[in-house]
Amino acid sequence: MHIHNFLFCVIVCLFSPVFSDEDFIHFTSCCTFKGPGLKDIEYIIENHFNKKVMMQYNSTRGNWKGFTPFAIAIANSWSRDPYDALLRAFEMKILCKDNIDAVQQLGNLTSAPTIKINLVKHPSMLVCSAYNFYPKQIRMTWLRNGEEVTSAVSFSEVMSDGDWYYQVHSYLVHTPTRGERMTCMVEHLTLSEPVLQVWGK
Repeated sequence: MHIHNFLFCVIVCLFSPVFSDEDFIHFTSCCTFKGPGLKDIEYIIENHFNKKVMMQYNSTRGNWKGFTPFAIAIANSWSRDPYDALLRAFEMKILCKDNIDAVQQLGNLTSAPTIKINLVKHPSMLVCSAYNFYPKQIRMTWLRNGEEVTSAVSFSEVMSDGDWYYQVHSYLVHTPTRGERMTCMVEHLTLSEPVLQVWGK
């Protein structure tokens, strides 16, 4: 797998007692890695006040941009300040450029799914689960005696385990009958061919 875009963000929240208990400021600093080897780096800072974007710094543009009259005045002042330019370059180095190796390693991370199929009796339902896979994109299909089943099928969201890996569950409302072969077919980037998990004989 080759990842050509990767986004890494840091969020800092500041609660301000100056205005009221509800007022708060937060800054989001993001590194976007693009292109071959993820070497094309863009550093973006957004300044939010009460969930509204007030200002944005963009390393490609090389300056601050304000979105309200007050923020425009501050953004223009900061954009002219040579010390601010040095500070942004330093931040971009320690947050983005110094982490390029780790980001490239994440770009090579893959993990094949572990597949399980279970029968839940109340209501009668087959559950096909895929665990511990990365990247997130995955496809699950139910087959009855080799033919795709499209009715009475539902899926959970693809859920993060919090450790770069994901899990997902597919549900088929169905009472298996004698001689019937129910199959959960899973397709994923890490698999050279679909994995078939069979229920019944």
